[in-house]
Amino acid sequence: MTLAANILKPRKQPVQARSSITLDILHVAAIQVLKSEGLDGCTTTRVAERAGVSVGSLYQYYPNRDALLAGVLNRHLEDVTGAIENVCREHEGKGLDELGRRLVSAFLAVKFADPAAARVLYEVAGERGGPQKVARAQQQIIGAIAHAVETASDGRVRQPNLISGIAFNAIVGPVHAVLEGNMPETTLPVLEAELMRLVGSYFATA
Repeated sequence: MTLAANILKPRKQPVQARSSITLDILHVAAIQVLKSEGLDGCTTTRVAERAGVSVGSLYQYYPNRDALLAGVLNRHLEDVTGAIENVCREHEGKGLDELGRRLVSAFLAVKFADPAAARVLYEVAGERGGPQKVARAQQQIIGAIAHAVETASDGRVRQPNLISGIAFNAIVGPVHAVLEGNMPETTLPVLEAELMRLVGSYFATA
């Protein structure tokens, strides 16, 4: 394991319900501090204060701020990946159009459950180790979509991994544009409908 990986590694994983709750509180507090103070103002001291715990308690789980932020980013990526994988499992052997619609719906639901949190997490994703974590999550997501595409009831798709990667990134791009302020959030209902049409049509011609 590299030195950077060791620095970002959490000290321990929760083994009891109480520990899990403490970890959840720390993650929520970190997001709140990121939203109010920004990345530069997000310190372990500020997060501990917001969480209502001592800095020592925080250090039981994370040795430093970078490890804490890596943990928060991991949790978000797990939520996104889990939502997509659930859709893919539910739609094995079903039609591609419905799969495409559900993928769009699931991704938007996770990203816009708390848009402000999603925005600050983009900053975290650009920090040390973040791009690699995002890349691994994307590979996992594309693999899950490809498996659902391969089992589709309405025809065999050639190069399912390539097709799935293109479809997923077609969803991600406009969502990033909204979160980065390049498109207004008021366009979300139309955006969702158009993305469903785009991905469904692409799957149908693949």
